[in-house]
Amino acid sequence: MSDLPDTDFTQRFIFDERDVRGEWVSLDDSYAAVLARHEYPQPVKALLGELMAATALLVGAMKFDGLLILQARSAGPIPLLMVECSGDREIRGMARYEADQIPADATLSQLMPDGHLTLTIDPVKGQRYQGTVDLDGANLSECFTNYFVQSQQLNTRFWLNAEGGKARGLLLQQLPRDRQPDDEEREDSWQHVVALAKTLKPEEWAENNETLLHRLYHEDAVRLFDIQPLRFNCSCSRERSGNALVSLGEHDAKALVEECGGTVEIDCQFCNERYFFDASDVAQLFAGGGTDVASETRH
Repeated sequence: MSDLPDTDFTQRFIFDERDVRGEWVSLDDSYAAVLARHEYPQPVKALLGELMAATALLVGAMKFDGLLILQARSAGPIPLLMVECSGDREIRGMARYEADQIPADATLSQLMPDGHLTLTIDPVKGQRYQGTVDLDGANLSECFTNYFVQSQQLNTRFWLNAEGGKARGLLLQQLPRDRQPDDEEREDSWQHVVALAKTLKPEEWAENNETLLHRLYHEDAVRLFDIQPLRFNCSCSRERSGNALVSLGEHDAKALVEECGGTVEIDCQFCNERYFFDASDVAQLFAGGGTDVASETRH
């Protein structure tokens, strides 16, 4: 991966004397790459950055070969936020929004009223998993916490932040019973680490992980593991766009070219790459010639 590990990564840590583990995420270059491709209003930038951080935290907490997809949908000014991250730790994200309906100080409930959050895990091998929860928290951090409260037996908390062109996040999760067999001790221990995490201030997110861990948990024995890099990459391609035309059927694909004045434009909603297909390109697709000959591709 090309991204420097000190700008885009997840990093796991565990408490040696507690049944709790954690995960940090830092996204600088990959978040900037997503924002550079769209002119999002600030509230949209912030929510998309938080969703990217949450996606990376989940990928960091799992081991799988495939794709993890998070979608937040609503009937409000932001109808869609979507982030994908692969098992190879390549991430991309996008948003749809109504620019004239997004005040700078809008809350999540105002931007995405009656919304819901869907998590999809699409492994290369094995069964596809999907779960959905309402966007009923005051912010995305609360929404993700609520999701795990409903879907898992283990206590889980999220803290997400996206400011100043940087996306950050922290996940804490209670582990199965091991070091602390007593129920009361486990609960007290969990409340202890959560209470300290709640003291994290917005301006402190810019600190490195070792500094933050020491400030929050200097009285605990904490082990910080190696960082796991991430990078931005969009999986769109001319071949995939051509396959979308093929899925229409030859008659409809040719009719679409004609309706569009001789050239069909297919845009990637993630990276804004544009793929163009004229009548000869479409004929080649249905003749089995693939997409080797490109009429034009633009950013």
